[in-house]
Amino acid sequence: MTNMESSNIQGRFEASVNIFVDPSQKAQIIDALEKVENIEEIYDVAGGYDIVSIVSASSVEEFRNVLHKKIMKIKGVQSTIISVVLKSHKHAFKNIHMR
Repeated sequence: MTNMESSNIQGRFEASVNIFVDPSQKAQIIDALEKVENIEEIYDVAGGYDIVSIVSASSVEEFRNVLHKKIMKIKGVQSTIISVVLKSHKHAFKNIHMR
């Protein structure tokens, strides 16, 4: 098992997937992302990216499949930047959803 595969206490692989999208399809993309089981959190953001999501998987291979076969296949998704979670130091708002 690699360090990335054991990136958190629960034994799950987690990554931030920062997504660039076609602005005219943003609402539909968010709807599609909400249906992807491995996506734990979705944020519509201002700044460097259009959408930030937190993806959890049981392995790097499962994460790769979610990224390439689900997220990147959504119409209007242009590109992504991935940040792998190596260690979580503080996770303040677990199970609290802001709308």
